[in-house]
Amino acid sequence: MAKKRGQKYDQIIEAAVKVIAENGYHNSQVSKIAKEAGVADGTIYLYFTNKEAILISLFEEKMGKFVQHSKEQLDIETSVENKLLRLISLHLEQLEADYNLAIVTQLELRQSNIALRNRINEILKGYLGLIDSIIIEGVEEGFFSDGLDIRIARQVIFGAIDEVVTNWVMKDHRYELTPLAEPLNQMLLNGLKKH
Repeated sequence: MAKKRGQKYDQIIEAAVKVIAENGYHNSQVSKIAKEAGVADGTIYLYFTNKEAILISLFEEKMGKFVQHSKEQLDIETSVENKLLRLISLHLEQLEADYNLAIVTQLELRQSNIALRNRINEILKGYLGLIDSIIIEGVEEGFFSDGLDIRIARQVIFGAIDEVVTNWVMKDHRYELTPLAEPLNQMLLNGLKKH
């Protein structure tokens, strides 16, 4: 799909985040992305076949780095409660630090194109796997209920984090996002805990 890596590749990815956040996916011509990246229009096509490939690669790149960093951070934590809090915190920190990326992930990646949605769902599996690992560990340790439906629990956790970020984006990031990690973690844990 894309010729990977290198300075120009990174410039194009970063330019795409900015241009798509400012103009929306459908109004972000490849020429605008090239101009923002400081490269010729034709250079884009050395790395990407089309605009859709840029969007998918952008998400793949950002999500890949996030998942890798999160795995490293979760390995440091010893309890299920702290692992879930750490994952939520990392998610909120990343998007609070890059509002353009938050716009792209929360609004522009939700395209009606089914092929694009399927590719994005594939990329998302690594992140959902992190959530699953926390849930499974919690069940095995007796911290979460034995009969917990892992798929539904994952959807609840991801959906809650996702909605908190989407609301923050829709409200023009008028408040801080990261302080919401602790109350969100407590709310989720209280719902999943074995009573």
